[in-house]
Amino acid sequence: MDEVIVAENLRKEYGTFRAVDGISFQVQRGECFGLLGPNGAGKTTTIRMLYGFTPKSAGSLSVLGLDLDTNLRTIKGRLGVCQQENTLDPDLTIEQNLEVFARYFDIPKGESRRRADELLAFIALDHRRHAKIPELSGGMMRRLMLARALINNPEIVILDEPTTGLDPQSRHQVWDRLEVLKNRGLSILLTTHYMDEAARLCDRLVIIDHGRILVEGEPRALIRRHVGDHLIEIVDPTDRLCTYIKNERLEHENLGYRMIVYAQEQGLYAKICSLGAQGCSLRQATLEDVFLRLTGRELRE
Repeated sequence: MDEVIVAENLRKEYGTFRAVDGISFQVQRGECFGLLGPNGAGKTTTIRMLYGFTPKSAGSLSVLGLDLDTNLRTIKGRLGVCQQENTLDPDLTIEQNLEVFARYFDIPKGESRRRADELLAFIALDHRRHAKIPELSGGMMRRLMLARALINNPEIVILDEPTTGLDPQSRHQVWDRLEVLKNRGLSILLTTHYMDEAARLCDRLVIIDHGRILVEGEPRALIRRHVGDHLIEIVDPTDRLCTYIKNERLEHENLGYRMIVYAQEQGLYAKICSLGAQGCSLRQATLEDVFLRLTGRELRE
């Protein structure tokens, strides 16, 4: 595989505030690469630099083998971007939103109509082609935003939180479409707050906080490295149990009303249960456990 995005020591500053603080990463052709992080971590700023919406302050950025600074117009023609905000035209129908957007890429009218037909079938909205945007559900709008990002047959599609606010059924519909695109070899850059979404779709990912990369790797490998395959959750841990965990120097987080133990010794679960923990459960570790352990549990505003 070759690299379609190469970022080296990328920085973005707003006055004295450094939103992105010297990050470096590569995206390989045909993979889904994730950018994860809490609110304000620098994810959206990073991807806005990738498609030229926000100028970088320092570092180098290459997209599809081209330097972004000198080839921005060419690069934009080869990218698809699905932003967080709904930017669909409410005065146009579903079909018209696609055909009008195609004009930005100088796609001939007949070709734009053919592509619109294909994409409407792909996102299962061909039966609603004459509906206007206010008539659509949130899931339909997000699928249409995805289709619009594909109208120019991009080599890379950038998705900024594509399923935020959707119900489970709509989220899974979007996931299904993205998995089809992955299987076709499309390169995808994804930001999301849903850890199950990242674990399902991403081949590799980075977790960013305060503008810096904390970790990079495959989702399952990151889970094993930072929290193990399983963990133990304890509700209302007793003093006796807290003393045992401290004396044994077990890796854990004490949240007061709840304790999480990361140690994986054989028989540990049975031992903890025998020490009087009433609300004790053993479960499989997830990417969300990694995310919370690395970035903390406090609210970000």
